[in-house]
Amino acid sequence: MQMQVAALPFRVRALSEALRRDDLTVHDIVDEVLGRIAARGDDAVWISLVERAALHERATELEALRGRAELPPLFGVPFAVKDNIDVAGLPTTAGCPAFAYTPAVDAGSVRRLLDAGAVVVGKTNLDQFATGLVGVRSPYGAPESVFGGDLVSGGSSSGSAVAVAAGLVAFSLGTDTAGSGRVPAAMNGIVGLKPTRGLVGASGVVPACRSLDCVSVFATDLDDAADVLAVLAGPDADDPWSRTGPASDGGGPVRLLVPDDGALDFEGDTAMEQVFAGVAARAGAVGHTELGPLIEAGDLLYGGPWIAERLADLAGFFADHPDDVLPVTRTVIERGHDVDGVGVFRGVHRLQELKAWCDRLWERADALLLPTVPTTFTRAQIAEQPVVRNLVLGRWTQFANLLDLAAVAVPAGTTPDGRPVGVTLIGPAFSEDRLLSAAHRLITREAA
Repeated sequence: MQMQVAALPFRVRALSEALRRDDLTVHDIVDEVLGRIAARGDDAVWISLVERAALHERATELEALRGRAELPPLFGVPFAVKDNIDVAGLPTTAGCPAFAYTPAVDAGSVRRLLDAGAVVVGKTNLDQFATGLVGVRSPYGAPESVFGGDLVSGGSSSGSAVAVAAGLVAFSLGTDTAGSGRVPAAMNGIVGLKPTRGLVGASGVVPACRSLDCVSVFATDLDDAADVLAVLAGPDADDPWSRTGPASDGGGPVRLLVPDDGALDFEGDTAMEQVFAGVAARAGAVGHTELGPLIEAGDLLYGGPWIAERLADLAGFFADHPDDVLPVTRTVIERGHDVDGVGVFRGVHRLQELKAWCDRLWERADALLLPTVPTTFTRAQIAEQPVVRNLVLGRWTQFANLLDLAAVAVPAGTTPDGRPVGVTLIGPAFSEDRLLSAAHRLITREAA
């Protein structure tokens, strides 16, 4: 070995370049990953891990490709998978031991990554049945944010975000229905890319809200997230919700909107408010917008008929396992029993009106800049008000999938007391390239 792997940042491009120069072997990376996981101890990040022997078998398989003219794009890069996404041979629990099953085949997204040469390390913790934005609704423990101070890691993709932020893997897969690919990114100072619904196939994903679910990507930087998305994006014959669309132009200027003055409620967190105000002032926005219709759309997710869609796939399991579901999870999802057919169509009709309003935003601009979360909470604070404070964290994320939007969350510094601040760029469906370009420019301005 010519290079110490511990000296390299655990990033997709950095590891890939070192591997292609023969400075490292995939075996070196496997050993480093396992060493880092062991060093953190019981951090509640992992639900299951691939055995050491199997990881080295995968490394040997990949090293045998060395003689080829071109190595696969993610050759030897380690990644983690949220435990509501199938990995063949590892149990899928969705955060509920009684629900667990062991799939024979990989989820479509996982298979694409493996075919691209990546190395799956294990399955990560989550809010049970991907219902929550806090990262504490799990019988497997509650991962703390890498910023410490008892801060929640965010959910539902809690373990996937911490695994990346702590440098245990180079990237990870999460899912995002209400913000689960963005809130944990904000709480851990990393990038969270929520693609357009259906752009990444969802076959092999335990449904949360089937018509809205997305597979998301966590990475340390935007280039890594873009490289992973390039592998993941594409038709999935086993997912009836899979779709494609025209890619946006990422090369030209990006017109940004920011919220109207006074439109944002930070729950009294003036430090978060001031950091975002500074980012917004430097963003070069072309205009302002109200947020009321977006917030109303987001409220439909848990306060409207879509809560019944969460129940649709789980009603049988809930009935058969009354004591195996966390009380808070059951309380949230079983409200779906109160939804009737008339209420469904009222919600659908109102959402269509809100979509029409949202579509008019993109006549004025290419993207909207928002804070990712209004404030942060500790695990103790969430325990005091588990439902109300969960909804606070989703205030500016819950509407995105309902309105068929793409989003990328990026870190934006810290408050004076050391808490993470994140911002999100949101745009119409299939605008990922444009959003990534805008995020690059925004980060460059912040660094200047």
